[in-house]
Amino acid sequence: MNDERTPLPHGGISGQTGGVHPLVDAPALERLLRRDPPPILLDVRWHLAGPPGAESYRKGHLPGAVFVDLDRDLAGPPGPAGRHPLPEPEAFEAAMRRAGVSGAAQVIVYDDADSTAAARLWWTLRYFGHEQVRVLDGGYHGWVEGGREVTTDVPAPAPGDFVARPGRLPVLDAAGAAALAGDGVLLDARAAERYRGENEPVDPVAGHIPGAVNAPTSGNVGVDGRFLPPELLRERFAKLGATDALDVGAYCGSGVTAAHEILALTIAGVPAALYVGSWSNWVADPSNPVATGEN
Repeated sequence: MNDERTPLPHGGISGQTGGVHPLVDAPALERLLRRDPPPILLDVRWHLAGPPGAESYRKGHLPGAVFVDLDRDLAGPPGPAGRHPLPEPEAFEAAMRRAGVSGAAQVIVYDDADSTAAARLWWTLRYFGHEQVRVLDGGYHGWVEGGREVTTDVPAPAPGDFVARPGRLPVLDAAGAAALAGDGVLLDARAAERYRGENEPVDPVAGHIPGAVNAPTSGNVGVDGRFLPPELLRERFAKLGATDALDVGAYCGSGVTAAHEILALTIAGVPAALYVGSWSNWVADPSNPVATGEN
């Protein structure tokens, strides 16, 4: 994917990406950074377990990149709405302005490699109305593997003028997710053992939403963390019943890896809604049914 303006595949959500492919690779980003003005770079490295993303950022990041904290900037406080509910528009707007995001600016976001956290930032920016945002395919590791420059210098960006306008991408609540599992296709983006209810390391109840189909996000990328080509992603999702002929949605544990699923579906040309509260919201209501095993 070395074209700086690769169009979406036929049937893709072109209006949701400004007609530009939502991914950019490292060579193309190098060219973009030589332009005036260059794109805004946001580092959103985040680890469910392990060192904080801010620590990785301090040890080295792309020149000019500003760190964005997933827990603080891309989510509201955890609670019944989920472990990573949507942030309030005012809070997200302030965070993006601190990072230098302005209305017409192109934004490139990245994480370590597989775009799990970067996809949440991509989706959140799109949900709040910023169209010119793309994900660095392969992330930080893909950037440094070619010997490209990194730095420990922390930039001080000029404040941006980003205005948060929520509702620009489709979302699901618990009732909508339950309905979609019966009338359309609801993808569960978690690992298979969590879906089956064999292992639940985070939430208090194990299992999945009845009728949901398991589609772990690990299947969206190769061993290098880069997304599979659009035709392979389309084939993968079609085998699971998810095509642009049906209503499709996705959830995970708390709405982070499910955003990765939405990004993969977008690349494949399949519009999809995100259940932001995901499993952590679903199990907060004891009246919601729980399924285990294979669907």
